Amino acid sequence: MFAQPFSAWLQRRGIHYGWIVAAVTFLTMLMMSAALGLPGAMMQPLGKEFGWSTEQVSSALALRFALFGLMGPFAAVLMERYGLRAVMCTGLALVGFGMAMVTMASQLWQLFIVWSLMLGIGTGMTALVLGAVVANRWFVARRGLVVGALAASSATGQLAFLPIAAWMIEHWGWRSAVVPVFVGAIVIGLLALAFVRNRPSDIGLLPFGQTAKEAAAMPAVPATAMNWRTPFVVLREAASNRTFWILAGSFFICGLSTNGLVQTHFISLCGDYGMSAVPAASVLAMMGAFDFVGTILSGWLSDRYDNRKLLFWYYGLRGLSLFWLPHSDFTIYGLGLFAMFYGLDWIATVPPTVKLAGAAFGPQKAGLIFGWIFAAHQLGAATAAYGAGFARTLLLTYTPALYVAGAACLLAAVLVLIIRRPAVSGGVRSPSAVASRA
Repeated sequence: MFAQPFSAWLQRRGIHYGWIVAAVTFLTMLMMSAALGLPGAMMQPLGKEFGWSTEQVSSALALRFALFGLMGPFAAVLMERYGLRAVMCTGLALVGFGMAMVTMASQLWQLFIVWSLMLGIGTGMTALVLGAVVANRWFVARRGLVVGALAASSATGQLAFLPIAAWMIEHWGWRSAVVPVFVGAIVIGLLALAFVRNRPSDIGLLPFGQTAKEAAAMPAVPATAMNWRTPFVVLREAASNRTFWILAGSFFICGLSTNGLVQTHFISLCGDYGMSAVPAASVLAMMGAFDFVGTILSGWLSDRYDNRKLLFWYYGLRGLSLFWLPHSDFTIYGLGLFAMFYGLDWIATVPPTVKLAGAAFGPQKAGLIFGWIFAAHQLGAATAAYGAGFARTLLLTYTPALYVAGAACLLAAVLVLIIRRPAVSGGVRSPSAVASRA
């Protein structure tokens, strides 16, 4: 109803409607990532109020990470069958109401319903695949810029919101911290409902950067038929390739050493050393700022240098920073250094991994294959979310979990060098070539 007249109004001012769709998508992914990061700030307050151990709360978070990742390969199928707007609105509704319902939870099984199922499925519907689909459908020029900005939002939002949430929890109680997420999900859902359209042709436009002459010259290619079997068919084909297992294994370690460990347990870890939640969350926000810079820079570097060597340095430096963290004395200075080195490569592994997948499997399959590699990332996150919580409950310290994650990163740094050098430099130009046809 609003899209057509608004698009015409923008065209008269030289603005393409694709930027509106990209902006709403950015807000959607930012809000989803904020919802993913919030439970990390609520872990200790929930334990104190209901007597749940760190291991018990971590188990709900672990299942959430697993569902979030496993939804990735099927997100493109959902967008093909039901459209961008329906998927975005449904995901936002699940997350918003799931976070609201946690305020009424008093049993552990209820936490599994709202945090594991509703939050895991809702955020999984709008993971990195959403950004890739929007960029490929709505943009020809500036596509790389759009993909990079949307990918950066998915990690930065998880960290940037935490200082506000920690302050609200400290002053008003943990239930107050869900209000911004609930309200934000409703507002952004309404924006998506009003302004998001499936393709430029729905409102009589061409993708940004494409001329009518170019569109007419392009051969008519029928859209790739996708169904619920398609991700499994692609997975079966990829499973015979050693590169797939190396990328999936290294990305498993990536999730284990980021979302599952640091994002979930960092505030609790700092609490063990006498640091309150607000300054600990501020360190996480600092990581988010460095991550935004690091991800954009990594995309630029991945176009110019050997992606295997980039991953070697990313994983190696991350592993060394995790080894050093328990010895930082948890001062603002020490944690600031950690936030800089660790934050710069938080999600910087994504562009090189996407390019290596595209070079190994071709642009037509790269999207779904990256979806499965991303699923491995979140399974690693689930392993660390539960494993670190179990270690903390059993040993009363997170130090062994930090050492294990650091050693795993060093292993990943070695593994990525085994990948055969791509025959063609540059790899795939986007994270989801298959999704672009959805």
